[in-house]
Amino acid sequence: MELPQTRDILEKLAKDIRADLTGDTILVGIHTGGAWLAEELHRMLGLSTPLGMLDISFYRDDFERIGLHPEVKPSDISFDVDGADILLVDDVLFTGRTVRAAVNEIFDYGRPARIRLAVLVDRGGRELPIEARFTGIKLDLGEHRMIDLLRNDTGELELRLRPGN
Repeated sequence: MELPQTRDILEKLAKDIRADLTGDTILVGIHTGGAWLAEELHRMLGLSTPLGMLDISFYRDDFERIGLHPEVKPSDISFDVDGADILLVDDVLFTGRTVRAAVNEIFDYGRPARIRLAVLVDRGGRELPIEARFTGIKLDLGEHRMIDLLRNDTGELELRLRPGN
């Protein structure tokens, strides 16, 4: 399977988000790929609102099974969550469990007015009733393929397919 250029997918996603932005929308990225994506979208959209980052490691429902990821990063929510219009950003939407964990963490900071979800790739396979408001591309990868967002040698974001577990 050949993937479209990541830059093209990102530009489509930014265009869709721009059409629905409010002046007070705050982007919050989920570490790691979602954080990279949120930084890029924040820049592309020319937002002046703060940029938040979440590491949902301690909020995962499979924490006891998979253990702590060796590169836990601190969450950075330096704005008042109460009443905020949050656009949660992640790289790949699959089961929905990462998004559920991120929403749980956001609510530990306060009660936002709303949370919408933007993802670069929706690969199907949902286990929870979670759907993205903004999607760069939908792919049917099946159970035995994975897709990752990486930074290449020049610092550009790049999607790569790999065999699954």
